Formats: sequence, C-alpha cells, structure tokens
Amino acid sequence: MNLTKPDTNKNWYAIFTKPRSEKKVLERMLENDIDAFLPLIKTVRQWSDRKKTVQLPLIPSYVFINIEERNIFETLSIPGTVNVLRFLGKPAKIKDFEIENLKILSDSNEKFEITNNIRVVSGDAVEVTKGPFMGLIAICEKTSSSHRIVVKIDSLGSGFSVNIPLSFLRKIEKKSKV
Repeated sequence: MNLTKPDTNKNWYAIFTKPRSEKKVLERMLENDIDAFLPLIKTVRQWSDRKKTVQLPLIPSYVFINIEERNIFETLSIPGTVNVLRFLGKPAKIKDFEIENLKILSDSNEKFEITNNIRVVSGDAVEVTKGPFMGLIAICEKTSSSHRIVVKIDSLGSGFSVNIPLSFLRKIEKKSKV
C-alpha cells in the first residue's frame, strides 16, 4: 500500500509554447487531466470598424503546469508546446506564491492612484491588504509621481509593475537571522 500523498511531489513549471498558442495548449493540457494555468488579462483592441475587449496572456508563450518532475517531458507531446523552461539544465520550479501572484494579477485589471502616504521605500517587501490584488506579495518601487509594486517572478526572470494606493499596502518586516 502506498501511503504517500499524490500531490507531495508536484511543482509548478513553465512550458514554452508556440506564439499565440497559449489558449489552445491550456485547453489540451486540461483535456489530458494536467493541472494547468494561463494568466490572462483583459485589454481593449481597436480595429478600423470597432473596439473589442479581448483576453491576452499576461506572459506571452508560457503556460504553467503543476505536475511531478518525472512526468513533465510527457507534456511536450501536446501540440503547441515547444520546451520546458530550464534553470541550470533542470526544469525550473516556479514557487507557489509566484503562481498565486499571477492569479491575483490576472483576476483584475484595475489601475490605482496614490491616496495615502505610509513609510514604504524602494526595495521594501510589501503585501497588498485591500482591493483586487489582496494577498499579492511584491517589492515596492518608488517613483516621483506614484508608488508602484513590482511583482517579480524570479524563476522566469521577469516582473510586472502595478500602481496601488499606499493605504492598500503593508510592509513586510525582514526576519532577523538567528
């Protein structure tokens, strides 16, 4: 009898897709019972005769999957996939909180302006405590006219910046090393 939990060896990984194939790859992953996630954002596109709201990938050409590492390369047989994002020759693991940050970002497109002034300086780790980005953990970047938080995804080597009122932020204190 196997007493181990089935999800204990699962991690998030980024699968590189063909250009503009992210939604189809996501659909095919789900059809194959693979836990997959594609962060989408709503944007307005204008054509010569009309405007339309469309959903586009937050990170083009990537779909995220939650799978055991030993099974990851089997997903490359799915049409539209190209490769697995690697770090030092091994599939790069994406941290759970980074996926949660992407989920928070993809759930809302709201833009915010500063409404309050708290003591947060550039480089401080912060958590969003109110609004549609609640729960997001990021780094504060201070600019002359606004305060932004930068959501870093170290595993991908990329980030996004979002304007959020300072009253919506809580500074995360650094733990002292003992």
